[in-house]
Amino acid sequence: MTAPTSTSAPTRVLVLNSGSSSLKYQLIDMRDGSRLAQGIVERIGEETSRIAHTPLREGGGRREKDGPISDHSAALKAVAGELAADGLGLDSPELAAIGHRVVHGGLRFTEPTVIDGEVLAEIERLVPVAPLHNPANLIGIRTAMVLRPDLPQVAVFDTAFHTTMPESAARYAIDVETADAHRIRRYGFHGTSHAYVSRETARLLGKEPEEVNVIVLHLGNGASASAVRGGRCVDTSMGLTPLEGLVMGTRSGDIDPAVTFHLRRVAGMSADEIDVLLNKRSGLVGLCGDNDMREIRRRIDEGDERAALAFDVYVHRLKKYIGAYYAVLGRVDAVAFTAGVGENAAPVRQAAIAGLEELGLAVDAELNAVRSDGARFISPEYARVAVAVVPTDEELEIARQSYALVRGPVGREPLGEESPGQESLVRDLLERDAEASNE
Repeated sequence: MTAPTSTSAPTRVLVLNSGSSSLKYQLIDMRDGSRLAQGIVERIGEETSRIAHTPLREGGGRREKDGPISDHSAALKAVAGELAADGLGLDSPELAAIGHRVVHGGLRFTEPTVIDGEVLAEIERLVPVAPLHNPANLIGIRTAMVLRPDLPQVAVFDTAFHTTMPESAARYAIDVETADAHRIRRYGFHGTSHAYVSRETARLLGKEPEEVNVIVLHLGNGASASAVRGGRCVDTSMGLTPLEGLVMGTRSGDIDPAVTFHLRRVAGMSADEIDVLLNKRSGLVGLCGDNDMREIRRRIDEGDERAALAFDVYVHRLKKYIGAYYAVLGRVDAVAFTAGVGENAAPVRQAAIAGLEELGLAVDAELNAVRSDGARFISPEYARVAVAVVPTDEELEIARQSYALVRGPVGREPLGEESPGQESLVRDLLERDAEASNE
């Protein structure tokens, strides 16, 4: 599939977020940042696959289709078909690039990057430190490259924003040779969200990002905090993997490393069993059986002690990171809450800031209770440090970075006909993946 020629500059970016069995997408018009369409393909590889597609131009309604979708190639073709039905086909000359979320970029990828064979190989080399995410990201990239080999494919890395951390924050205090040999260090994640929210918080304050220090609290089912000084990350809570840091929906966050030795020696658990325990059976769900903050609050209101304990543990860890990052930054201009819990759970925001008045932090109960889709302050006017709710928009951030790279004055040459053999390379990789999946 190649696009017909056009005399006008393309202004659209398709953003893809490929999971192991899902494909999320948004088509964005970069002239004003508006969404033209969005959707998700779920349960890829199963008989019960589903695509849910919503055209957003001219108020189109949501469409859902059920039926087997064999692999990511079939999923992206289904997406292309839905877009084409709305006059937004993947072969449109208005499409400037496809932007891909890639979870782990290591230390090499510090900015958005046009994807070629060398970039693909490096993302694959990082699979051992991101075994749950990078393989799925690769499948999405390879599939898109086959469908549009003439179009720039851009990787935007979750880890990139955190590569500005000083070594004192990024290093673990273990043997240096061992750490370097196995790429063990703190990388951080949710970087596109932290970048977007820290910049939007500066805008809310009426200042440039370089002028402000912000603590960003990305609180979803996965959760992370960051300390951002003058637009650059200087610390973040996630580490080698997304397991470190805050208490999350199903992940433990910070834990004494010796717990793993204890479980091996005393409980007889294997490494894989401990991995499942800490990543999928811990956090809020491990403490009380629920990882939905709304349900936890309902249970607390009914007097459920386990739910109350889970909430208290969650907030205690959150409050501890706010204090730690206040110390790291020295001066804080704002604390910004974002993502599903951060944007919608007023009790979490209230509890996290309570008791920090000596640090200049406070929450106005009435402002905090207001539900809104927009960025807003929830701190009283007298507060020395602003507290804000800033909705995240990772897809728009990926689109902006991708578009700036391929259409900006300092961009690399896009992939296309000048890259001989690229389509053949990608087809070979897809065939290899298909063969591996059948073994």
